[in-house]
Amino acid sequence: MNELEILLRKIYDKEKLNEQVLRYSDLIDKFEEKFNEKDYKLFSSPGRTEIGGNHTDHNHGKVIAASINLDSIAVASPAENNEVVLYSTGFKKPFIVNLSNTKVVEEEKGSTTGLIRGIAAGFKNYGYKVGGFNAHISSDVIIGSGLSSSASIEVLIGKIFSYFYNADKIPYLDIALISQYAENVYFGKPCGLMDQVACAAGGIVSIDFCDPKKPKIKKVKFDFLTSGYRLIVVDTEAHHADLTEDYASIPSEMKQVANYFNKEYCREISLDELLPEIKSLRKRVGDRAILRAIHFLEENKRVDKQVEALNKNNFKEFLKLINESGNSSFKYLQNIFSPNKIKEQSISLALSLSEMFIKEKGEGACRVHGGGFAGTIQVFLPEKLIEDYILLITKVFKKESVKILTVRSHGVICLNDI
Repeated sequence: MNELEILLRKIYDKEKLNEQVLRYSDLIDKFEEKFNEKDYKLFSSPGRTEIGGNHTDHNHGKVIAASINLDSIAVASPAENNEVVLYSTGFKKPFIVNLSNTKVVEEEKGSTTGLIRGIAAGFKNYGYKVGGFNAHISSDVIIGSGLSSSASIEVLIGKIFSYFYNADKIPYLDIALISQYAENVYFGKPCGLMDQVACAAGGIVSIDFCDPKKPKIKKVKFDFLTSGYRLIVVDTEAHHADLTEDYASIPSEMKQVANYFNKEYCREISLDELLPEIKSLRKRVGDRAILRAIHFLEENKRVDKQVEALNKNNFKEFLKLINESGNSSFKYLQNIFSPNKIKEQSISLALSLSEMFIKEKGEGACRVHGGGFAGTIQVFLPEKLIEDYILLITKVFKKESVKILTVRSHGVICLNDI
């Protein structure tokens, strides 16, 4: 067994080891070809799955999330010229950022270049050091799938800065906060913090965002494999293009309801306060905003119940709560399809097929996964039913769109130091 295999055995399943060895070997070859450099380090950052708390984090709510076995990887080495040169598989040209300028560049919004510059700026704002590096990255976290491909890349870049210029001493929460800052300000996407925390932390975590700068993070010790169930995500093959307005409307409308009560976030109000004011609220903010606030308040309670169910190993109750979350997302949160694209309802279609299958078999749960409007659904099924489910769902969606996931215990890491 060579040195690379020994490193990879520490984080990848045995059955996937050969595949990962080839994947890293190819990336190392590309790195050496681009930079003529043989002194490098290997980094890995997982994607994440949202288990509970759909669209709650941005209003200071609660979530359950887990890092997964799909990841973004990098081969990187420090550079002395204060410049980041980052190649990414699938892109012909490198992303280049001179770190002497870490101000927002409007033309870079929506780009990896903007993210790199924003992460560097965040490091400086926190009083951390930055410096140049050369890197080649690759990712098997499906883009636009709700598995947080962007957050995975962000915390990967943050980890490289931490490792090379801060003795790898930066807490994962700071890396997550800096990554969110970069995505919000430099990339131009109004995301919450859940994705970055889950990718950086590893394992199953419950996160309370009552104070987003100091979220309360707890590990949830539960092994899905011992339950006899597997977690599946189905990419419904719809694109996230032109959906920024749809995503932004959710936190905005929730905050409109909170503002009615002279509060900033829905976390600061209660259902008992909301219900008597619905008639007045309808005139002020409209019905959808009220329904979204109701979803938030009920989903927040549901997260606590899900954590309790997992801690007590009550998987039947957990599945019931998953189905309730999916029902609330569809009817109240309304992030299953865009009202501007009513002919494109791939998530609704995938959920309808999944619900019929679960009802027929009498076991399982499903819900929208992640931000919604396009992307993936999440399905929990006993292992004995997975083959039949895949046969059904792949009559509509591609076979490669179905991913059977495992929870990864490691967050973002430098493999050389495990």
